Amino acid sequence: MSFGVPAVGAGEVPDEGLLLDVREPVEWAAGHVERAVHVPLGQVVERLPEITELAGAGPVHVICKAGGRSAQVTAFLRQQGVEAFNVDGGMHAWQSAGRPMVSDEGDAPTVR
Repeated sequence: MSFGVPAVGAGEVPDEGLLLDVREPVEWAAGHVERAVHVPLGQVVERLPEITELAGAGPVHVICKAGGRSAQVTAFLRQQGVEAFNVDGGMHAWQSAGRPMVSDEGDAPTVR
């Protein structure tokens, strides 16, 4: 489900480049991609300069729990001229694809 924005599957996200996680802090702490940058949805607009600086000239892959919030952010970033792609299925798809995750809680990482 692409939500009307360019999307890639979890298995297609490259191992380099900016992976932007827009979930809430409790979701992030339970399990996230180690190299991801955490910017909760409500902070994206104010942190746009930071996001664009981190992205450089490369694309941004945006992820959330299932794909809805990340689709909103992907649409916003594209309106700002940033090459952005929604990670279809979000962290659920990431975990199902067996891609690596870490947890800040000391437990096995999970999608919350």
